[in-house]
Amino acid sequence: MYQIINSITIPFTTMKIKFTFLMILLAAGTYVFGQEKEVYSTTIIEFPFTWSNASNNGEDLSGAVRFAPFFNFQNNVNIDFSEKAGFYAGLGIHNVGFIYDIDENTRMKVRSYNLGIPVGFKVGNMNKTYLYAGYEFEIPFAYKEKIFINEEKDKWNTWFSDRTPLQQSIHVGLQIHKGANLKFKYYFTNFYKQSYSQSDGDGGTEKPYENFNANVFWISLNIVMFRNTDLYY
Repeated sequence: MYQIINSITIPFTTMKIKFTFLMILLAAGTYVFGQEKEVYSTTIIEFPFTWSNASNNGEDLSGAVRFAPFFNFQNNVNIDFSEKAGFYAGLGIHNVGFIYDIDENTRMKVRSYNLGIPVGFKVGNMNKTYLYAGYEFEIPFAYKEKIFINEEKDKWNTWFSDRTPLQQSIHVGLQIHKGANLKFKYYFTNFYKQSYSQSDGDGGTEKPYENFNANVFWISLNIVMFRNTDLYY
């Protein structure tokens, strides 16, 4: 009975966190549109380091940190309703993935390009240094994996794979000098769809990710390149 209650409580708690966060963003957005404000766009490139808490059937599959400088791009519409606070929403493309070791001779590198829709708020000096935080909904559209067996590499990729679900994440960051900022991002959603099934090669089906858990963590150095059409710095 405890296991049943616990399995219900954990997803419910996660849903409450997401709902509360979205309500805060909605309230901030409502307040923004009722104020005298400055509206402008920013174009951002990101240089992320990613990793995951990957496990399969309870076995830890931790691997190396993955550096993914190509290709991460975001364009935000910013609404500053004072010199100290603002709101943003945008559209971006993110290279999301991680590395894990199956055994001492076998390493996997997996990634998905995602189309992201971020929303968030910011507080501080809107022209210099400020904190920002938000939520992002992402649609995976290009999956790729590489497998290294005794350093021999094989790879393949596919478009709009059923193995990667729609992604949700939260992020927090610090805007610093001349358009540079640091961002931390955490994906609530499992990287793989656990219900995904495929042929087992013997006329049946299998679910390769049924007991696979992997939530991606992301730390990036970001550069704001443009404010509207002008160089930011």
